[in-house]
Amino acid sequence: MFQQLSPVERIRIFFSRREALPVLILVNAAVWLVTILVRNFAFLFASPESAFSGSYKSLISEWLMNAFAVSANTGVLIERPWTLITYMFLHFDFFHILFNMLWLWWFGAIFIQYLSQRQLLGTYFFGGIAGALLYIAAFNFFPVFSIARESALALGASASVLAIVVTIAFYVPDYTVHLLFLGQMKIKYIAIITIAIDLLMINSGNAGGHIAHLGGALWGFGYVKMLPGFDPTRVFEIFNKKNFHFQGTAKKSKFKVHKGGRPLSDDDYNREKLLRQQRIDSILDKISRSGYDSLTKEEKELLFSSSQKKK
Repeated sequence: MFQQLSPVERIRIFFSRREALPVLILVNAAVWLVTILVRNFAFLFASPESAFSGSYKSLISEWLMNAFAVSANTGVLIERPWTLITYMFLHFDFFHILFNMLWLWWFGAIFIQYLSQRQLLGTYFFGGIAGALLYIAAFNFFPVFSIARESALALGASASVLAIVVTIAFYVPDYTVHLLFLGQMKIKYIAIITIAIDLLMINSGNAGGHIAHLGGALWGFGYVKMLPGFDPTRVFEIFNKKNFHFQGTAKKSKFKVHKGGRPLSDDDYNREKLLRQQRIDSILDKISRSGYDSLTKEEKELLFSSSQKKK
């Protein structure tokens, strides 16, 4: 049913939801666009020499990095504690944000089938913070980083995304996905391979980035071990207000349950299912005639909830 919609309509429905997954992707994309606009604005006011040499880009990037990327220098970190959060939304390179957001979309969609939007949001933030802390600890402990420590900066959502990947990979390790050219693969192997690559690439020139990734992975693994007894992501229930839906739970059991009354008979259940399907079909017809924007809020809610059940 949801598959009857065009790819454009599916994307519009996805991003019209005020839930953790689309909001995280939109915020990352918005921050990246702002950095592009700031660079363009700086270009217009740069001297001809600076504009054509590209040196203005370095100056703007340096200013943004100092303000929002997380430093390995603990003295700088104390002065700019907000960078523990802002760094995980900051990207400069197009392919950096592209691959991070594709992984977030792909594994985030699997994540919310089994865990909640609130847990996704918490895993993103706590995984990013864990990545930053491991990166800072490594640069202040290992002698090899002593020279770079004062000026080293980290940015990007990779640690946060890997925390989500590892969480869901070890929460449902036998979940299988289809990979182009590779065929079927359990997501636990995708996570293990990704972690192994980061371990092997520490001496490749981006040691800080790979160490931060491993910090996110450690958080994801530890978070799975905490569940279901202790869930630190409950602190994010504060965002569960009427304008956001971060508390949305994962898929429920498909047993027929009718809360607040007697259990539904098979006939009653099938009748309700038929009526619901007829309602969905009428909404799809309305979209084909007048577009997605013509739907009421209730119709959008019904369409999205039905699409979630079909996943």
